[in-house]
Amino acid sequence: MVDLFERMQMGTKKQQDAYTVFMELDIMNELSTYTPVLCGTFPIGINISGSDLDIIMEVQELEPFEELIQTLYNKQDDFTIKRKTINGKEVVKANFTFRDFEFELFGQDQPVHMQRAYLHMMVEHELLQKYPALKQRVIHLKNQGYKTEPAFCEFFDITGDPYEGLIRFGVEEGIIKG
Repeated sequence: MVDLFERMQMGTKKQQDAYTVFMELDIMNELSTYTPVLCGTFPIGINISGSDLDIIMEVQELEPFEELIQTLYNKQDDFTIKRKTINGKEVVKANFTFRDFEFELFGQDQPVHMQRAYLHMMVEHELLQKYPALKQRVIHLKNQGYKTEPAFCEFFDITGDPYEGLIRFGVEEGIIKG
């Protein structure tokens, strides 16, 4: 699989700016213990105004992770951190702004390649490769207020919960394993 993050260096101006800011913040090194992966709209080129940089990580012990995030980023603008339960798993989620980019750090006890954000991005990336005209249509819906997954589901008539539906569709299409 092409390294979508590295490809941002040669992407749109906004992707290049995001890559530069991401590298300046040094998240990949600072949090390397947790296998950080940039997911979401930026790596696959469907970001719009207000899109954030989503970094997912595998975190077995939430307490030391939470302390590290506090230490590294608590002085950034709009910093918040909280624990919550998502799909039966306790997670740590932190948000902040750095150089006009919104960041979301997400840690849970699951390998990054099995986390929903990663699976969604892989499915979306493959669909965009297979159907190039889809990119502008998804961006159009996103600009109208749709979230990313529901926008994709709109085009493929995926019903029900769009987050589960997109994963199910990805499995059915042979893009990801079930």
